[in-house]
Formats: sequence, C-alpha cells, structure tokens
Amino acid sequence: MKVKHVIVLHGLYMSGFVMRPLCSRLEESGMTVLNITYNTLDPHRDTIFAQIDECISNEPAALVCHSMGGLIARAYLEANSPASQNVTKVITLGTPHKGSHIAQKMKQKGFESFLKNSVEFLLTKNGNWPFKAKLYSIAGDLPIGLMPLIVKGSQSDGTVLLDETKLKGMAEHKVFHLSHTSMIYSRQVLDYILKCLNEKD
Repeated sequence: MKVKHVIVLHGLYMSGFVMRPLCSRLEESGMTVLNITYNTLDPHRDTIFAQIDECISNEPAALVCHSMGGLIARAYLEANSPASQNVTKVITLGTPHKGSHIAQKMKQKGFESFLKNSVEFLLTKNGNWPFKAKLYSIAGDLPIGLMPLIVKGSQSDGTVLLDETKLKGMAEHKVFHLSHTSMIYSRQVLDYILKCLNEKD
C-alpha cells in the first residue's frame, strides 16, 4: 500500500528546523509529513511515541530519520503500539544502528555530560533489523568531522562509521559521497528517499 504519512526525526543537537527542506520535498510529492522536534539530550519516549501514533492513525506510514532519529524510530517500533503496525518503511540517514563509536569515546573520556540521556539510544548495540517495516539505510563516505582523527583509516561520513550504518535484515544500504549533515540537504538523497517511499511493498 502507498505510504500516506511520513514522520521525520532529526539527529543529536538538532531540531526539526534542519529537516524542513526535506519535509517540503516530501509534502510536494503529496504525503502528509509530521516533522517532530524533540530534546535530543533528554528525549521523552512517551511524548514522541504518542505524536507518531497520532500521525499514523490506521494508514500506511514511513519514518525518515537522520542520525540518532533512526535509533528513536527503532525504539518506537520496539514499543509495538497498534499504530506502529502500519509503519511499512524506515529510511535512515547516517544512523549508527550498531551504536555510536564517537559517543562511546566521549563516555570513556568523561564527556558523558555532553550527551546526557541520549546515551540510552546512542550506545545501544544492535546487530539486526527484526521488524516487518523495511529498513533503507543511507550512509555517507565523505569524512568531514572528528571520526578520521578518532579512527584513522576508517570509512565514515565524518561522524558515523560506515559499518555502523549496516544491519542484518535491512532492505537496502546506499552510500553517497556526502558528510553526515550534508546528506540531509542532498538532492540525490531526496530523490532516493522518494524512490524508496514510492516502491511497492
């Protein structure tokens, strides 16, 4: 069934404002979009999940998420609400599905206060994607950021390792020559997201 509603979740230290260009493109394609802003350092699961449930209602829906937003989406599916059964696709951009190496390093070095309650999501170590909703994981390989200094010779988008974006059970893994934040604004990425959303299940 065709996706009617798209819920958009931003990443760490960001707000829904950064996702507006992406949301506008989705709305132009005829989809109803809910662009959620949440406190990434103190995310309230019940509030976020209730917003998603209300948007979905009983119609086919998808979640489009940047970075930590993809981990919030996973937690939402794990909560297994009746509305969540209508999520057919999850599209993530630079999400560290296997856990964030940078967040782990920050914790080890005593900088956990800069992450606060986001560690609940960023330090989870997932190995597979067990949900009926298809996962399309988008990654970048333009290493502009701290990651090349932290893990020399690694492949990353500057913030998230390429390997962290891969999970067993995902429908597709797509790599673009983009950095962690720039993929939000890329026309190529937007075109790919629309292709995924319009694919028949």
